[in-house]
Amino acid sequence: MTQNRRQFIKASTMAVASLSAPSTVLSAVNRKTTQLSGSMKLTWSAYNLQLRNTFTISGFSRNTTPVVLTKIEYNGLAGYGEASLPPYLGETQSSVIDFLRKVDLSSFADPTHLDEILHYVDGIAINNTAAKAAVDIALHDLVGKMFGVPWYKMYGLDKTDVPDTTFTIGIDTDEIVREKTKESLGKFNILKVKVGGKDDKRMIEAIRSFTDLPLSVDANQGWKDRRQALDMINWLKEKGIVMVEQPMPKYDLDNIAWLTEESPLPIFADESVQRLQDIERIKGVFSGINIKLMKCTGMREAWEMRNLAECLGMKVMIGCMTETSCAISAATQLSSGLDFADLDGALLIGNDCFEGAKLEKGKIIASDLPGIGVKPIQDIPFGRD
Repeated sequence: MTQNRRQFIKASTMAVASLSAPSTVLSAVNRKTTQLSGSMKLTWSAYNLQLRNTFTISGFSRNTTPVVLTKIEYNGLAGYGEASLPPYLGETQSSVIDFLRKVDLSSFADPTHLDEILHYVDGIAINNTAAKAAVDIALHDLVGKMFGVPWYKMYGLDKTDVPDTTFTIGIDTDEIVREKTKESLGKFNILKVKVGGKDDKRMIEAIRSFTDLPLSVDANQGWKDRRQALDMINWLKEKGIVMVEQPMPKYDLDNIAWLTEESPLPIFADESVQRLQDIERIKGVFSGINIKLMKCTGMREAWEMRNLAECLGMKVMIGCMTETSCAISAATQLSSGLDFADLDGALLIGNDCFEGAKLEKGKIIASDLPGIGVKPIQDIPFGRD
């Protein structure tokens, strides 16, 4: 990367950061005349999501996903958050709870000071991105409720101007793949197929035996040879695939850059991009980025990443883990105007404990409830243990 390019990206990052916190503006113009006062109380609850079907990607399978749900209470209001913890990301319920025990919000009298509070939370320990997201989401929910509006309105977005969400079909037998495809018809307008193994073409052909819906594919770093990857992408293009996510190992940037330049389809970074600072490293390597709240510490940084990527001419996708409607609804607040969405995480589980964003004609649409737009639909035992 040339020095000029580094300077341009650094300047772009600073410019985006200065515009990245609509809450700062709202706090200045909408604040009550009396100074806010009170104390925030953070509590949490471990919860295990039960997947409707075994979920298999390149490398492993699972039937459950552990999460930690959070609540921040302030002056009679409660904001909700979530840390989703698929095993491959390295966080656990224990590690998240250990992190949350270190979070002391007692010195912050005004929850609307999002930048100040979340800068403090981010500095408590390195990594722990899902744990940080659980605080970030709950704080955003609380602040939105204080203003009485959903966050998509704070961002100045139109909740109906969202891309169709993909529906994910994991690596499986032909019979199961066809069954899942059949179940999705009439509900979704685009499907996402997990590939990256020896049976990629078989999977695509099984789906194509039922539908000609547009498909995206996610290789989860499963392809190792760039020429074989390009051959596969050319074949996929003929089969109606519209984008490819993380085709090769996340640090193999030279070969991914070559593949992106030669590919007839856009190539999106997933594992190769986690936080705002990663965008500089992958500019010119990928066509676009997949932003996930659990990887970037939540809504605040996701908004910054979206703005920077768009400033740099990159496409943007909003994605998810297996999550309840809490985290999905938070991500949905950011989805307006993006190129792709993969927000089916709550649809893949059988024990969702929140009500929020809904599937409508193939799109995940935010509710009009304030904050992130959710409410609990069962008792959740929040506490400090």
